Amino acid sequence: MIEQMRLRDLGVIAEATLEIGPGFTAVTGETGAGKTMVVTGLGLLLGRRADSGAVRAGAAQASVDGVWIVPEEGPVAERVREAGGDLEPIGGGDAELYIGRTVSAEGRGRASVGGRAAPAGVLADLADDLVVVHGQSDQLRLKSQAAQRDALDRYAGEPVAEALTAYRAAYDTWRALDAELETLTRDRDDRAREAEALREALTLIEHAAPQAGEDADLAERAERLANAEELRDAAASAHEAISGEGDAPDVLTLIAEVRRGLERAADPALADLAAQAEDIGYRAADLAAALSSYLADLDEAGPQELAAVEERRAVLAGLVRAHGTLDAAIELLDTGSARLAELDDDGDRIERLTEQREAAAAALDAAADALTAARTAAAVRLGDEVSEQLHELAMPDARVTVSVAPGTPGAAGRDEVSILLAPHPGSDPRPVARGASGGELSRVMLAIEVVIAATDPVPTFVFDEVDAGIGGAAAIEVGRRLARLAQTSQVIAVTHLAQVAAFASNHLTVVKASDGSVTASSVRRLAGADREAEMARLLSGMSDSEAALAHARELLELTVDA
Repeated sequence: MIEQMRLRDLGVIAEATLEIGPGFTAVTGETGAGKTMVVTGLGLLLGRRADSGAVRAGAAQASVDGVWIVPEEGPVAERVREAGGDLEPIGGGDAELYIGRTVSAEGRGRASVGGRAAPAGVLADLADDLVVVHGQSDQLRLKSQAAQRDALDRYAGEPVAEALTAYRAAYDTWRALDAELETLTRDRDDRAREAEALREALTLIEHAAPQAGEDADLAERAERLANAEELRDAAASAHEAISGEGDAPDVLTLIAEVRRGLERAADPALADLAAQAEDIGYRAADLAAALSSYLADLDEAGPQELAAVEERRAVLAGLVRAHGTLDAAIELLDTGSARLAELDDDGDRIERLTEQREAAAAALDAAADALTAARTAAAVRLGDEVSEQLHELAMPDARVTVSVAPGTPGAAGRDEVSILLAPHPGSDPRPVARGASGGELSRVMLAIEVVIAATDPVPTFVFDEVDAGIGGAAAIEVGRRLARLAQTSQVIAVTHLAQVAAFASNHLTVVKASDGSVTASSVRRLAGADREAEMARLLSGMSDSEAALAHARELLELTVDA
């Protein structure tokens, strides 16, 4: 339920606060005063597209803030918390939710939910659980078969909801199998070529049997073999200096003499140094052994080994060119077999998928039949109940029929739902999309919402001039239906008819003023004589006409009795 809405610099409204609350709230005002801005502001809070044209002339931005009363736990609270917002508990399991939206004159916008910045899409997500808005465009939308089907499904409740869930599961299964089978059949030649290329690649990799890091090891080995003589000279010189195979004093002998001299000394401190010299001798001996092994390896290698290394490197380079890296080629060897088995199994897979798709199609038909049956049963009841409502909306001879006919299967079923209206005795039922006038369409829409509200209650209904194209007794019955709808839901109606406003439990008027350059509007709650004067203005255009005031009082007394 909307508790309060504040508008600033929106359209002609400079600043206004609407105290709404439960029941039926009527919003009236002179033409051009900005009544529709109330609905525009509400639309912004519900995530509708921001339009810089809605910003008041001369203002930098327009803003709308709303306070909603929502259950402390439930879909709305859960979505708000997912967006990082908070609710303000007020007791009784309810909480206040603060929503805001700004639109700059340049067209940029910001939204906040529960005190935290959020994308406008979050507002749109919340809208379905907060309010149903009906304006002139929504009446036109009612002409679409999709909207008529949605209305039937909302009325039908759980039986259609369960059947629709089962149908969608069957539809998704069938569609997935059909898409996979179509892809396999369409791409069969491409997949055969892929299998052949993969088979050849795997054969080459298996024959080469590469090892991880082998290319780097071979590059190092090739570099060594290419510089063998230079390396041999360096290693031999080092080995000779350490091991003493030449005429010069060797390192091992000199270190041994140092150790023995230190050991012969009587100073204990020199004994520690003798131990260090002994360790250096061991290390020098190890280094000599390593150099000897290195020289032996170089002596065994020759031009033949270098040629073999280069040949192996060429083989690995071919794998790298084909697969990007040697690791990628090795990985393909691990994973390619499974892919090749999948590609080679195409024929059997197509056969299996064909059987599965046929079974899924049969299950889809059964689910579609069950959905159609549930909708057809609900359609009869909906037509009867809407007809009864229209009889009380000054259309005593009108008859509404809801048709459920076979159509093209889709995600919502294979049913084409049409709401047909026969407004007069003897007239043929015609789709409301073609046969209903503006006033008739308004009443059909209201009748549908009143009926649906009994099975699928909505917290708040907003009607923007639902009384367009009607007057007199029909307008009184529209007001009575809105008041009845307000017994279970909050109702807000922007209206220009006193017959409708008279039934409101809360009457707000948008008052226009002018300072000579900029027009601004504000919103006032009406009661007593002020309300009578506004009702008189709606009836006759004159708020001080005695006849109009008497008529206004008569209307207000009528609604008290109703």
